[in-house]
Amino acid sequence: MSIAPNTPKLAPLLSGSPCWVERSVDDLKGAIEFYTGLFGWHYADDAGYTVAMVDGIPVAGLPQGDPEAWRLYLVTPHARATAEKAFHLGGSVLRNPEDAADHTQSTVIADPTGAVVGFRHVPPEWRFGMGGHGSYAWAELNTRDGAAADEFFGELCHYDITQIGDGHRLDYASWSVEGTEVIGRQKMGREFPYGERSHWMVYFNAAPEIGIDSVAYRVLELGGRVTVEPYDTPFGRITVVEDHAGMAFSVIDPSRVIEAEPLAAVDDPFDD
Repeated sequence: MSIAPNTPKLAPLLSGSPCWVERSVDDLKGAIEFYTGLFGWHYADDAGYTVAMVDGIPVAGLPQGDPEAWRLYLVTPHARATAEKAFHLGGSVLRNPEDAADHTQSTVIADPTGAVVGFRHVPPEWRFGMGGHGSYAWAELNTRDGAAADEFFGELCHYDITQIGDGHRLDYASWSVEGTEVIGRQKMGREFPYGERSHWMVYFNAAPEIGIDSVAYRVLELGGRVTVEPYDTPFGRITVVEDHAGMAFSVIDPSRVIEAEPLAAVDDPFDD
């Protein structure tokens, strides 16, 4: 029986939109205990690959291997072409395109700012749950060079890019496909530790019936850490945590929103 109070819906498979998240683990038993305790995941075995499920819908993967941070995969119509284009645009190909037993083909790249992301060609019947408790909610690229990231992914994925904020005090961009907002990009400021490298942050959903504060407390009970205490935003109540093995992710309750404060005008010394 699932603890999830709401069932995930299937993610739209738009080119450049999220289609999978996974975290490579060296201690599968420990990972299963942590994420089952936190989100109520149950599991299926796909030729040795552990698939996390919520109400029968796949929401994440826990492959065994060297432990790595949560990795996001974006839809591509052709993984090899994406890898080649990424290289020519100044990125690095970390894993050459390869076919998998589930009839997908994937590649992993690093963008010019150093953040790592995957691309996957998936069949039309591909299932990836989002929106329900314990399923994918959002992802954003945290980078020191927002303009370079916008240019690279704009060319690579043909995103429509919208700047949120003034581009200085708040430099956050929304990346959209066919009018659908799919990814966020944030320029890292003083709130990030000095020297922290560009990286992707994956968000999972918390249902309103459970709430972010309960999720944060449960993380501690399960041996994880709360690195950013729950806080309110115009997009929902959020916490940033680390699992039992020290890998970071965020959790959001999108029902808990606050009104955005207007940004103060920025004086331009060159504006007459």
